[in-house]
Amino acid sequence: MTLTIRLGATLVVLWLLLSGLFKTQLIVLGVLSVTLVVRLSNRMRVLEHRGQPIYFRVLHILGYWGWLAMEILRSNLDVTRRVLAPGPLSIRPALRRVEATPDTELGCVVYANSITLTPGTTAINFTPEGDILVHALHEDSLTELEGGQMADHVRDVEPHFAERAGWQRAR
Repeated sequence: MTLTIRLGATLVVLWLLLSGLFKTQLIVLGVLSVTLVVRLSNRMRVLEHRGQPIYFRVLHILGYWGWLAMEILRSNLDVTRRVLAPGPLSIRPALRRVEATPDTELGCVVYANSITLTPGTTAINFTPEGDILVHALHEDSLTELEGGQMADHVRDVEPHFAERAGWQRAR
């Protein structure tokens, strides 16, 4: 029941933020839409799958977005410096497997997307072993990823009840 209320509240806030119009007809349609989505989600047992973004820790997500924005800026400057430097390009392209250490499947997807958002690195594919195949413009970027700082930030965003509920991702 708590999850249903949380989903409903999240959808109402999202609808209000996105619509921006507060006419009676639109509010009624919004309430009907949210009610329909919540009912369908309950019937489909969507809330039982604990990989949904509604379970992520909101304050930690905001901190993660700020950290990721700084990483994107830093990587962007590094790629720009490498490309615009006079003389031969100072790149050493590399392709390597990086361990995906977040606890949930959705956390691993967020991790792979974060890798791709950072200029100079691209997550290509998940391997059958659960690692991520990553291409980097310079192998130093892969060394940073293997250090695990980005994975640690993603893990901080994931819900802590994952371990208690026993829904960690299969390795």
